[in-house]
Amino acid sequence: MRIGSFIALLGFIVLTAGTFSPLLSFGIRMNVYSLNKPYGITMLVIAVVGILGSILQQRLLAKIASFASLLLVVLLYAAAFSKVNSAFSFIPFKGLSTGLSHLIKFKWGWYVLFIGGVIAVVGSIANRPPVTITKPSEIAPI
Repeated sequence: MRIGSFIALLGFIVLTAGTFSPLLSFGIRMNVYSLNKPYGITMLVIAVVGILGSILQQRLLAKIASFASLLLVVLLYAAAFSKVNSAFSFIPFKGLSTGLSHLIKFKWGWYVLFIGGVIAVVGSIANRPPVTITKPSEIAPI
């Protein structure tokens, strides 16, 4: 198996773990599935497809899955950032709505998602030859 495949596999595993980590907090902690369950399942399915592509040495499948997973993470972050900033826009007092928006905190799970996606992309575009282990030749006595 290629070294890049191992790196991509590690990235997909980290991305899968990142979907279960806390992303937002405002009294309760929310992961991807709490934010948007179908979107979270889509991210998980793409990560599983990437894991299978890495294990089965399907480079194109792993590359497509890695770029798709990174794109989904970026889109989710943009959507969450937009939603947090406009969550209390219905309140007519700007100071109060801004204060309530600051109660929603971004958590460490975003780092895990981004790092997993970036590692998967780096592993899928790494162009190293496969590692082969050969039987050592017999050493001639001196």
